Amino acid sequence: MATTQQPNAVQPMLTDLYQISMAYAYWKSGKHQDESTFDLFFRKNPFGGEYALFAGLEDCLKFIENYKFQKSDIDYLQTVMPDYIEKEFFDFLLNINMNDIKIYAIPEGSVSFPRVPLLRIEGPILKAQLLETTLLTLINYASLVATNAARFRAAVDPSKKFYELGLRRAQGPDGGLSASKYCYLGGFDGTSNVLAGKLYGIPIRGTHAHAYINSYQNLEELKNKELTDRITGESRPFVQLCLKYLDELGPILKVLPDQTHKGELAAFIAYATAFPSGFLALVDTYDVLKSGVPNFLAVVLALHECQYEAVGLRLDSGDISYLSLEVRAKFIEVAQKFNLPFIEHLTIVASNDINEDTLHSLEKQGHAVDIFGIGTHLVTCQRQPALGCVYKLVELNGIPRIKVSQDIEKVTIPGRKDLYRLYDTNGKALCDLMTKTDEPAPIAGERVLCRHPFFATKRAYVTPTSVQCMYKLYWANGQIQHALPAWHEVRSFAQQQIETLRKDHRRNLNPTPYKVSVSDSLHLFLHKLWMSSVPIGELA
Repeated sequence: MATTQQPNAVQPMLTDLYQISMAYAYWKSGKHQDESTFDLFFRKNPFGGEYALFAGLEDCLKFIENYKFQKSDIDYLQTVMPDYIEKEFFDFLLNINMNDIKIYAIPEGSVSFPRVPLLRIEGPILKAQLLETTLLTLINYASLVATNAARFRAAVDPSKKFYELGLRRAQGPDGGLSASKYCYLGGFDGTSNVLAGKLYGIPIRGTHAHAYINSYQNLEELKNKELTDRITGESRPFVQLCLKYLDELGPILKVLPDQTHKGELAAFIAYATAFPSGFLALVDTYDVLKSGVPNFLAVVLALHECQYEAVGLRLDSGDISYLSLEVRAKFIEVAQKFNLPFIEHLTIVASNDINEDTLHSLEKQGHAVDIFGIGTHLVTCQRQPALGCVYKLVELNGIPRIKVSQDIEKVTIPGRKDLYRLYDTNGKALCDLMTKTDEPAPIAGERVLCRHPFFATKRAYVTPTSVQCMYKLYWANGQIQHALPAWHEVRSFAQQQIETLRKDHRRNLNPTPYKVSVSDSLHLFLHKLWMSSVPIGELA
């Protein structure tokens, strides 16, 4: 995975005050070296689906690798914390590192499920506690927006392309950069975000805005009226060619050439002379069918006469289904009239405040869109603004710990656990199985009892065709333990992971619940500890 410099905000001070307060309390009581285990997981699948894509691991590892309080950090903490706190504690913080912490995790890009620990953090409780807030902020949004991107991607035919255009609508520059990075992991093909392209190697795309079209009023504003022929090198009268073809297109498209907006035509001509091999025009500034498309096709034909091939057009408003089909029909008609087959297949891009429901609706109605450019609903995750990952203590000094609650969803699964994914003969995931770390691993071809963590009657025997151990030790002895893959490899892995789920788990409406289970031994242990931790009531 390509290494990039951590944003300045991702540092030990990017935490909640109570983490540092707890660190002092641990230190003051001499408890700070107690060996702890924390689980980081989410409780409920996002967007009404049955899976999430795990993202943010690389950022977490870089954060831990560079973990260090600066002198200015300590100076600030001394001004905001009680003045009776000993200088020795601040000296302790100044010299702290994460060399004796261990991080086990599932690979970045893995499909993941509620209650399954994404990370298992082991080490001195003070240090593990200090990591909580930052790890959560690095994983929560990354996993949420990657999952959102995957759902958008899955809503339409896989042959279509998706570009993330959300930087201007994201929650600040950090949110915009993270969105570009993790939407790419979720299956998007590129971004408009130039910095994301530089940092992460994501393909960048972009054309022009309505302002560019509005900046021209007439053809007289054009200073460059000619275009060099790509093959011969001769100068061609490009404006005259565009006007000639606009006249010829009139009867075919049933549009009078004088009715098209000449400022729009001038903008198209200027843009085409700037990018003759990459001409893609925004056609809805005035009227898509009566002005934008005729002007666009006139420029396309003129470019072809100068030995260039245009790319396509973009629709940014209106009825995308109707307009895209009408535009494609006009492309086909013009291609046949001029005997130019490439025109039939010019790209149609849509970017009209699209959300997941819009995509499903377009698929049902029919459309001719090739590329979707999506911003607001994607990067802000408007359908669900937070994933809700939590960070819970599950073991201290070898003794399992449990958080109990009247809400079963909030009861934790105690102890250090291993995680296995069981697959059928088709390579599809059957269920996830958590076991105690001192249990033998399940074996392919051997039947294993899988139990619901909390409901005793929900249980089943599973005979997996193959078994995958999900956890790897990613951080130990002060260094990253595995060479991290390049970002495009993480993206490919994520797409492969989604394909391991059955279609009924992936569907957008009422997906079949994916089973997250525990071994019989862990189930019995969990319930014994749970019962012993809850006081017995008494009826008066």
